[in-house]
Amino acid sequence: MRSPQSLRNGGGTPSPHARIPTPHHHFHSTVSVQKLKRFNSLILVFRLSTFCFSLASAVFMITNSRGSGSDSPRWYDFDAFRYVFAANAIVAVYSLFEMIASVWEISREVTLFPEILQVWFDFGHDQAFAYLLLSAGSAGTALLITLRRTDTCRATSAFCVQSTISIALGFAGFLFLGLSSLLSGFRVVCFVINGSRFHL
Repeated sequence: MRSPQSLRNGGGTPSPHARIPTPHHHFHSTVSVQKLKRFNSLILVFRLSTFCFSLASAVFMITNSRGSGSDSPRWYDFDAFRYVFAANAIVAVYSLFEMIASVWEISREVTLFPEILQVWFDFGHDQAFAYLLLSAGSAGTALLITLRRTDTCRATSAFCVQSTISIALGFAGFLFLGLSSLLSGFRVVCFVINGSRFHL
C-alpha cells in the first residue's frame, strides 16, 4: 500500500505516457559523424591530388634547362615559365598545409583553427590559388604556342615537350583544387545556414 506522501512525490508505477529513451539519437549522431569523416576524407584526396600535380609541375619546370651554352633555352629566361613554377610551388606548399589540417580534423574531429576561421580560410585560399594556377597555366600555354612558331622548339624540342608536361600538370592541379574549392564552398554555406561546417 503506497502512502499519500509517496503518491504526491510521484512514486510508484511510472506513467504510461512517460518518454522512454531510445537509441535513435545516438544512431543519428554516429551516422552524421561517419558522413562528416567521409566528406573530410574526400577533401583530403583532392588536397593530396593537388599537391602531387602541383609539385610535379614545379619540378618539371625547374629542371627544364637544355644545354650549357648561352643560347640554350632555360625556363627562367621566360617570365611566363617563372610564373608557372612560382604558382605551382606556392600551391604545393598550401596543399601540404591543408592536408595536415584535414588529417587533424579527421583524427580529432575538430578543425585546426576556430571553425569560422577555418571554413573561410579554406574557401578564400582555394578560390585565390585556383585562379592563380589557371592564370599561370594560361600564360605558359600562350608562351608555348609562340615558341612553337620559332626556332626554339625546332632546335630543342625536348625543352618544349617538358614545358608542355609541366603546364599540363599545373592544369591538373587546378582541376583538383577547383573540386576542393567546391567542397570548401559547401562547408561555408552550411556554416552560414546552420552554424556548423557540415549539415548534420
